[in-house]
Amino acid sequence: MSHKENWLEKKFVFDFPVSRYVELIQFLRETPTKLEALVKQLPREKLLRHEGDSWSIQENAGHFLTTEPLFQGRLDDFLNQEPVLGPANFEENLTDKAHYDSQDIRWILAEFRKLREIFIRRLEALQPEDFGRVALHPRLNQPMRLCDSMFFELEHDRHHMARIEELIDLWRE
Repeated sequence: MSHKENWLEKKFVFDFPVSRYVELIQFLRETPTKLEALVKQLPREKLLRHEGDSWSIQENAGHFLTTEPLFQGRLDDFLNQEPVLGPANFEENLTDKAHYDSQDIRWILAEFRKLREIFIRRLEALQPEDFGRVALHPRLNQPMRLCDSMFFELEHDRHHMARIEELIDLWRE
């Protein structure tokens, strides 16, 4: 099965109760462990292999490092009661410019774990009512609560994990 979902065209419905923030924190906490389990034992040649002009497994893993500051910044936006969340910077091709294929996968995984743990600690320090704060998502052009933003990040995690799984299956011998 080919992973052809276009992230930039994906639509979201945020109709769940704010109280789901507790489980969303847990799911976000689990991403580094799941990512490590997927890629840590793969040989370097599989981590770096490309299908056409798409990212390698290692670049998909590195993309988590690229986007984590965006999600941290959006948390700041919610806490500062900004009316609009900070936009993603697609024009800069930050993941491509980071040259993750030249890095060690262990470094990528460790750095991502560190950043995600900081994010989780920040979330855990909040009050329940903070997860209902609202701001406009600039690309989706729809209001979202902090808990919705967490769901959005989790869906982004799942999107790239699915792509990594697809590439692992593609490179199986």
